Amino acid sequence: YLLRGEGLSYDQLALVEPLAIAAHGIRRAEVTKNDSVLVMGAGPIGLGVAKIAKIKGAKVFLMDINDQRLEFAKKNFNIDTCLNPLTTNLIAKLGELTDGDMATVVIDATGNQKVMNDGLYYLAHGGRYVLVGLQKGDLVFNHPEFHKRETSLLSSRNATIEDFRFVIKCLREGSIDADSFITHRLDFNTLPDNFQSISDPSNKVVKALINV
Repeated sequence: YLLRGEGLSYDQLALVEPLAIAAHGIRRAEVTKNDSVLVMGAGPIGLGVAKIAKIKGAKVFLMDINDQRLEFAKKNFNIDTCLNPLTTNLIAKLGELTDGDMATVVIDATGNQKVMNDGLYYLAHGGRYVLVGLQKGDLVFNHPEFHKRETSLLSSRNATIEDFRFVIKCLREGSIDADSFITHRLDFNTLPDNFQSISDPSNKVVKALINV
């Protein structure tokens, strides 16, 4: 497939770039059907990461403190298990779900310092920890915990032409449904009056598109 997006709708084209960010994270992690993947964060990028991990055939666990986001993900992306760390002992639950092995891949899409520092504890021995989210503080890991797992620590920044081509292919073939990400639409001339509402959690916005 060429990089060019002929044949895609405007909705699909608008999602190519953020989904390519997610695809790059999955490619950095080298996710396969043999993996169990914990995605931390159910924002637009995290949802994209979870969806593409499912396309790769992996077993996918999604973590977020927003139950509405988790319900949205379960309904639209067929996530295997959704987990809220405020109401669930995450380490115990992941151990139960993986027969004690924990997740072979952990991917952060929160950009939250505490979440990123805690992510190591959800990882299997020999696992890959990929940081898609970005924060400005220090990463702090317990070295014995990091060392005993023989952890591979990876960052994932932006995307490459290969990731764009993969996403375009998935959109063309229908393995990614653009409508499943889009929750709100606004006309450009109403944007000044509605801009604040897009970031209001009570409005349950996942991805808003602006019609020009």
